[in-house]
Amino acid sequence: MRVFRGLVGRSQVPRSRSADLLASAADGTPALRVWRPPGVLAFARRDARDPAFDRANRIAEDRGFEPIERDVGGRAVAYPGETLAFAHAVPLRGDSESIADRYERATSTLVDALRGLGADVVAGEPSASFCPGDHSLRVTGGGKVAGLAQRVRSDAALVAGCVVVTPTDAGAIAAVTEPVYDALSVRFDPASVGSVAAAGGPSDPDRVARTVEDAFVDGPWGSGRRRTERLGGRE
Repeated sequence: MRVFRGLVGRSQVPRSRSADLLASAADGTPALRVWRPPGVLAFARRDARDPAFDRANRIAEDRGFEPIERDVGGRAVAYPGETLAFAHAVPLRGDSESIADRYERATSTLVDALRGLGADVVAGEPSASFCPGDHSLRVTGGGKVAGLAQRVRSDAALVAGCVVVTPTDAGAIAAVTEPVYDALSVRFDPASVGSVAAAGGPSDPDRVARTVEDAFVDGPWGSGRRRTERLGGRE
């Protein structure tokens, strides 16, 4: 598996290297990236079509987040700096695995990784959470920790998502998401944001990132072998 590490420019973060990941998968080699986007708010395509999109952009900017658009579905997601993004591209040639199968496998991989760190998490999400969807992880009895989405082509699929690591980032996500979602007429409860640390796991985003990376490389999609490729900048 090809594993990308490092950062590119801030404005490229959510889309950075997604084309490379998909190209690698289309050629038959799965590819993965787990990283920390620095202070961006990633809007989904559905958000971009909303009449209030420009207003939501201004709200994000006023609160110190750079508004950008991402390639997968869902709704707007804030990355204050310690929240992880991950993207995993898999080949589809001759693959009978469905979208639902990939979601189930990715969710299971992520749950196992976070539980291995001591976090008490389960599949599912609280009501009125950020980036609402059927494929999420939450603190058991608490807030949302992670969400997943997919982008599917004829030759490859990209399974992507976010993982909230620290309570500090959880608070920052709630603070910017509330006015942005209000502008977009999306229900949101600030108390619905959880974190790996709130679930009993570590508050070190680098440790969580390496654990998530290892889970995908060594898990059902991976062979345990990786080829690490460095990008420019600091991770």
